[in-house]
Amino acid sequence: MAAGVLQFTKMHGIGNDYVYVNLFEEKVADPRSLAIAVSDRHFGVGSDGLILIMPSKTSDVRMRMFNPDGSESEMCGNGVRCLAKYAYDHGICRSRRMRVETGAGEKSITLILRGGRVIGARVDMGVPDLHRAAIPMKGRPDELAINIPLRVLWKKLAATCVSMGNPHCIIFTRNVDAVPLETLAAVIETLPIFPKRVNVTFAQVLNRSEIKVRTWERGTGPTLACGTGTCASVVAAAVTRRTGRRVEAHVPGGILMIDWTSSGRVMMTGPAVEVFTGEWMR
Repeated sequence: MAAGVLQFTKMHGIGNDYVYVNLFEEKVADPRSLAIAVSDRHFGVGSDGLILIMPSKTSDVRMRMFNPDGSESEMCGNGVRCLAKYAYDHGICRSRRMRVETGAGEKSITLILRGGRVIGARVDMGVPDLHRAAIPMKGRPDELAINIPLRVLWKKLAATCVSMGNPHCIIFTRNVDAVPLETLAAVIETLPIFPKRVNVTFAQVLNRSEIKVRTWERGTGPTLACGTGTCASVVAAAVTRRTGRRVEAHVPGGILMIDWTSSGRVMMTGPAVEVFTGEWMR
């Protein structure tokens, strides 16, 4: 490949789209600057961020994920499914059971295949943590962050906060489509109570086994789907007795199946799609 040209692949998990770069073959000196450039939907490729596919000393493959503002996030649920698809389809790891190193620890993934190619995956997202210290959230470190009152602009809200390896603030509402997400969530993300900022999801319970959610991702803004945010929403719904522990979650980009198992681990199942490949002129 000619000097100054970077190969990339565009992928999405129910509309949560990322630019992927295979560091088994490419080099990226400044991932933060690259994330800002490629994520721009007018002057770049257009995405919810940049994901680097990397060698790992402990797992089959490693993932690093950068938001459109250049900040690095610990984990991306939709992104890790697509990374696993890329690793399998492109021969990095040819096992249907794959281990991916992330900033939130190792994730075990079971691939769903059709015609020899990956169409989706079931991801072990780990054990959620609702303690303030884990999120992190100011206050008593050992207190569970369930139904915590927040005052945001003109509204009084009740938030249940969950760490899925990254921080989430879940707020239940009767009509999620009527929520002014860009107004409220942008303020909640940077409230002083969240020293590392927070992802914000508004959730509507449809019945005991279905919810509808919209998410504002830290460092990104509104997205069509957020895997970790959807998992956190199901955990929050279950601990507040709004739903059971196995839930079909409707997001703007599609549907995720979330199962908070009796072992305490959250399992997420959803699709993974490769859109196109291209060359980025550095």
